[in-house]
Amino acid sequence: MNLRKAERQHARIKIGLQGPAGSGKTMGALLVAFGITGDWSKIAIIDTENHSADLYAHLGEYFVISMEAPYSPERFITALTTCEAGGMEVIIIDSISHEWGGIGGILETHNNMPGNSYMNWAKVTPRHNQFLNALISSKCHIIATIRTKQDYILSEKNGKLVPEKIGFKGIQREGINYELTLVFELGVNQQASTAKDRTGLFLNKPAFQLGVDIGNTIKNWCDQVSEKAVLEMINQCSNISSLRETFNAYPQFQILLNEKFQARKQELSLVDKDLNNLKT
Repeated sequence: MNLRKAERQHARIKIGLQGPAGSGKTMGALLVAFGITGDWSKIAIIDTENHSADLYAHLGEYFVISMEAPYSPERFITALTTCEAGGMEVIIIDSISHEWGGIGGILETHNNMPGNSYMNWAKVTPRHNQFLNALISSKCHIIATIRTKQDYILSEKNGKLVPEKIGFKGIQREGINYELTLVFELGVNQQASTAKDRTGLFLNKPAFQLGVDIGNTIKNWCDQVSEKAVLEMINQCSNISSLRETFNAYPQFQILLNEKFQARKQELSLVDKDLNNLKT
C-alpha cells in the first residue's frame, strides 16, 4: 500500500446549451454526455421539464431525478449533491432556467417579498450565488440547458416607441455565460453554434449538430490538462503578468488552485519589491 497525495486527474467542464423549445437541448445534452464518459450509468439528468428526460430512455440506462416546483436554488443544490454522491461523472441540469424564472425560483421569490425591491435583492442574490457555486465547483462534468425567449428593444418609428425583435435571450440571470466554459446556442433546426468557448475547440466553426463526437472532442480536451500540470505552470511563472495569464487560461481549476495562485502572486510581488529597492 502506498500513501500518496490526492490528485485530480482531469478537468471537469461546465457546458451551457441554450435554445428555444424543440431545438434539441435534452437529446443533445445526452449525446454529448455519453461522448464525454462513454458510460450511460455514469450520467444523470436533473429533470425539471415534466419528465421529458424519460423520452430518451432508449439511448441507454442513465439516471433521472425528476424535480417539480418549487424550483428553489437549495433544491437544485440538493439534487446536484445527490448525483455526486451516486458516483455520476456527467450531470445534466435540464433546465437551470427554472431556478431563475420558475415557480419558487429566484424571480418569483423576489417578486413576492414585501418591502423595498432593491433591498430584497440583497436577500435572494446570495441564494442564487450558492447555486452557481455548487454548479461551478462540482467535481462532475456539468451540462446545463437554458430556455430562451424572444427578446425586444424599443425603437422609435414615426415619433413613437415600438418593440422590435432582436433575437432570443436566455432565461437566467444576466451573466450566467461567464460562469461556463462552453456555451452552445441551438436553433429550431437543431444546429448548434458557439456562443462562448474557453477551450478553443469550436471557435469560428460553422453550425453543427450535437452528438457523441462532440462529447469525445470535449473529453480529449479535458484529459489533456491536469490540475498538477497547471500547478507546475503557476510555480514556474517568473512575473505577475505571466502568472495571471496562466491562471486565467484554465478557469476549470481556478477554485481549486486559487490559494496556490495567491501564494505565488505574493512571492512574485516580494521579488518585484526587492528589485525596485535595489534600483533605488
